[in-house]
Amino acid sequence: MESLKIGNVTLTWLSGGVTNLDGGAMFGVVPKPLWSKKYPVNEKNQIELPTDPILIQMDEKNLLVETGIGRGKLSEKQLRNYGVTKESDLGTSLEKLGLRLEQIDYVLMTHLHFDHACGLTELSEGDYVSVFPNAKIITSKIEWDEMRNPNIRSKSTYWRENWEAIESQVETFEESWCLGAIKMIHTGGHSNGHAILIIEDGGELAIHMADLMPTHAHQNVLWVMAYDDYPMSSIAAKEKWISYALDHQAWFTFYHDTFYRAVKWSHDGKQMIEKIIREK
Repeated sequence: MESLKIGNVTLTWLSGGVTNLDGGAMFGVVPKPLWSKKYPVNEKNQIELPTDPILIQMDEKNLLVETGIGRGKLSEKQLRNYGVTKESDLGTSLEKLGLRLEQIDYVLMTHLHFDHACGLTELSEGDYVSVFPNAKIITSKIEWDEMRNPNIRSKSTYWRENWEAIESQVETFEESWCLGAIKMIHTGGHSNGHAILIIEDGGELAIHMADLMPTHAHQNVLWVMAYDDYPMSSIAAKEKWISYALDHQAWFTFYHDTFYRAVKWSHDGKQMIEKIIREK
């Protein structure tokens, strides 16, 4: 498992599953001849997109960023439509690190779309139960409200089975939430309640743009997804936070990138000067 140190904070990528989604949808209005040079596409016009949570360890606390696609929750039709080639193996990943699901203290949800939130619950004797029974689950209030009351568009990704069993564990925030070296900031864009993470310790910085920049190939401020509910908000947030990260020589971390776990670009954003490659 790949890891990254930000000061005294350790980030480790776990195994949360692999999807293959339509490349055109993932790059929106960007022409295929442009995006396909940066991210390969298969014969079905799909691109590979892992859903790998990040374990953050600091101050004797275990925090998880996102939860993967779960195991045994998707129907055969969903597995086919979402191009799932691997379901979550989160428990095994944690065991390799000497941890159990019960030892996760916080689950930080940048947003609650199914490919991030399916790992929150699992079936047990016919009922959905919490996968992380001792964790506080953190998300923005806007996101949590929409999760429980989706509109005609968002109901396809905000699923009751992903929230009912963990309702008592959820803690929401308005603009930001902080714990030690970690700060979650509401941005909107991809979803109305979408948030990013900033990790800063020992003079080092990492920024997790979540689905505002799902892969390294989405670095261009204007390259946003057709899945984004508010694309102009995505562009504004990317413009602000990518600039901030480059100015601070930050690491960019990824949940969906099939090639890189994290990258660091030059100040002008034109050259990749450091990278952590995802092992397959």
